[in-house]
Amino acid sequence: QIVLVSGHLDSWDVGHGAMDDGGGAFISWEALSLIKDLGLRPKRTLRLVLWTAEEQGGIGAQQYYQLHKENISNFDIVMESDEGTFKPSGLGFTGSAKARDIVKEIMTLLQPINVTNVYDHADGTDIDYWMRAGVPGASLRDDLSKYFWFHHSQGDTMTVQDPNQMNLCAAVWTVVSYVIADMEEMLPR
Repeated sequence: QIVLVSGHLDSWDVGHGAMDDGGGAFISWEALSLIKDLGLRPKRTLRLVLWTAEEQGGIGAQQYYQLHKENISNFDIVMESDEGTFKPSGLGFTGSAKARDIVKEIMTLLQPINVTNVYDHADGTDIDYWMRAGVPGASLRDDLSKYFWFHHSQGDTMTVQDPNQMNLCAAVWTVVSYVIADMEEMLPR
């Protein structure tokens, strides 16, 4: 059984792609790194996918889905961060009402960093195939007030990334992915 965390690597425009979506790739990598460094071994596999060709129509995600859809019942949740890594506020979530209640309970663990909201609908080109097929999905929600200052511009460089805000995003990704991966049962469909 698999809990998938992800971001995409392709920068197709004039910038470096540090925010869109290097930050999402980084926090996904960091989540698994933190779990490993803490010596935690969840019941399910945590899988990192660094998508490519998202900007060119989600070709990488489509190929991955085609290769793995025969095992769709083993995918517990698919998570994608693709809206920057500014100060997080919670998760967008797509799934059943029972699964949403569980995710809301998990998010209470993040009260110390004030990131507890669960919004309707996860967003992510790379996880859409899975969510349309009934797999629960989550996307990081953060402060988008500056997102379009840098999105697909020459300004999308590493200087946009705030290490403290990225650490908060990585904390959200780490807690949510680990707790879901270590629960007794998979999220209800």
